[in-house]
Amino acid sequence: MTAFRKGRFGLRATCLTFWETIAQSVANISPTFTPVVIIPLVFASAGSGTWLAYLFACAGLVLVGANVNQFASRSATPGSLFAYVGRGLGLPLGFLAGWALLIAYVLTGTAVLAGGVSYAGMLLNAVHLYTPPVVLFAVGAALAGGVAYHDVKLSTRMMLVFELASMALILLVGVLVMISRHSAYDATQFDFAHMDVAGVKAGLILAIFSYVGFESATTLGEEAQLPLRNIPRSVILSSIISGLFFMMTAYMAVLGFHAMSGSLGTSSAPFSELAADVHMPFFGVLISLGAVISMFACTLASVNAGSRILFMMSRYGIFHRRLGTSHPINDTPHVAISFSSAIIFVVAAVLLLAGLSVADIFNAMSTIATYGFLLVYVLISIAAPCYLARRGELGLQGIALAVASLLFMAAPMIATVDPWPAAPSDRLPVYFLMYVLLGGAWYLWVHWRTTDQTRAQLRAELQKE
Repeated sequence: MTAFRKGRFGLRATCLTFWETIAQSVANISPTFTPVVIIPLVFASAGSGTWLAYLFACAGLVLVGANVNQFASRSATPGSLFAYVGRGLGLPLGFLAGWALLIAYVLTGTAVLAGGVSYAGMLLNAVHLYTPPVVLFAVGAALAGGVAYHDVKLSTRMMLVFELASMALILLVGVLVMISRHSAYDATQFDFAHMDVAGVKAGLILAIFSYVGFESATTLGEEAQLPLRNIPRSVILSSIISGLFFMMTAYMAVLGFHAMSGSLGTSSAPFSELAADVHMPFFGVLISLGAVISMFACTLASVNAGSRILFMMSRYGIFHRRLGTSHPINDTPHVAISFSSAIIFVVAAVLLLAGLSVADIFNAMSTIATYGFLLVYVLISIAAPCYLARRGELGLQGIALAVASLLFMAAPMIATVDPWPAAPSDRLPVYFLMYVLLGGAWYLWVHWRTTDQTRAQLRAELQKE
């Protein structure tokens, strides 16, 4: 058995290879999730410009990733963007970033688990094994928590294998579709003069949700090998690889549905329908199975990332110290993992009891999670040049990256509230604002209970590289 050493924070130090590190970001993006669930929703707004919405989203998030890497290439910490924003803008805004990341990762876990439950339900119903959604949510959350609790290497390896297999199968179906259509060129998707610009802009918000979590490799700051090299590479490469995959599958799906009676915008299983159309229905079953596994991997990645944010914030005294402890044998943040996976299930169970459908849970939780990520991406883009200036390293490139990132993020931030969402989504921005205000009240309470000496120690600890 390989012997591992504990790191500074009690996690298993430098145990993850580059491929296991990038697996965290790729799985949190869950590339398979997008073509089977998100692309139809983007198409409903963007139409033939769906692939273009993904191109813009990819370019923008690469800019955000470049700002993340101003920190990741200079320091490694499980605190991720909570610690990074804290170093650039101070502990209060660092807390805001961590608070937003917590809801973003947890609700992403709930949303993608809802997608997995939906596909698992379809597969089970096909063989006459009806299972209540709450049971499937419980199984998914428990399995994700159990794997994350046991071994970070096992969880990252599982995520990488699942995603690569599912992506390959979806691309194969796309190639078969183009062969059956006797053409790989679709002129309507390059007719920019007649493209709905407003629709592409609206689709951009959903397209961004396809990428969220690309930064989560930064939560492996203590566990990754050569973290100052492998984590920045993982952040950028995961977004680029996923972006290429999203653009290709969006293009293939739009092309394929031209010759079908149904609409891509209303399809609940687009690549399964495409597989049936090219007389490969068994591929559709495999894609549905792959979607369930991929969404489980994304839930697992969300638990991994969210628990490490919770773990680090607890070590700074923001939450109960018990959440900041590591397992004596597994060297994982086991209490934070258990808490995170439990919350993912509880949120889903409460919403089911309130009468929401699985689809409603996905729509609501993914929207609120996106608000959280957008806020953090804005904060990190502001924090990066401040951090570089404090180190005496700020140049024109650092300023340009920050400005370009903020200009890109302005459009989706504005689009979340202008125009104001229609019912029932009209309450979601209010719920997120209430969560932010609750976080502010909690921070003031913690600040009031903490002595000046302790606060000074926390600030000094946060600035350690």
